[in-house]
Amino acid sequence: MRHEPVAVILAAGASRRFGATDKRLARLPSGRTLLAATLATASVVFPHLRVVLREDDDLVALGLAPDTPILRAPRAVDGLGASLADAFASLAADPALAEAPAAAVLLGDMPDIAPATLVSLSDRAAPGRIVRPRHAGRPGHPVLFGRDFWTELAALDGDEGARRVIAHHRDCSHEIGVDDPGIHLDVDAPDDLAALWHEGDD
Repeated sequence: MRHEPVAVILAAGASRRFGATDKRLARLPSGRTLLAATLATASVVFPHLRVVLREDDDLVALGLAPDTPILRAPRAVDGLGASLADAFASLAADPALAEAPAAAVLLGDMPDIAPATLVSLSDRAAPGRIVRPRHAGRPGHPVLFGRDFWTELAALDGDEGARRVIAHHRDCSHEIGVDDPGIHLDVDAPDDLAALWHEGDD
């Protein structure tokens, strides 16, 4: 029996560049909210997933089902690294995920990643491997971290993210070439959202 990776969708950031509006609720041409669209794509490929939210976030208010599996990030205000650390500390302690070989870290504001990309990455998951996609000469998201790196991820802090972990383990890092510009497309600002709407008009 093949044990499947878990998808971890990071959605606890403050999104200051998007302005006063909560960008997780931004509406896409599909009719879904930004966060709901990212979650829907991940759920097609990953049977196990967790959405990382702030302590005061309400699932229903975010347009998610009440039974959506979540992880709370008490230190989200300290930055991406702190949210990752909170998430991976919880993952490592979750008995339901005891056999998961890896975790795919997806950003909640990247709705255009192709399911085929997620399948390619998932197929290469292993406890001692870090896997990420590459398109047009650049690596992108998501990044799959084998279970061997979860303790290191749980020790992150601040806003650095996981770049340091990848840099420390270049010998274990693998890049998979994909024909998918969606691995670089994140919605950081209102202009990014407008570009998605224009794509939908094409």
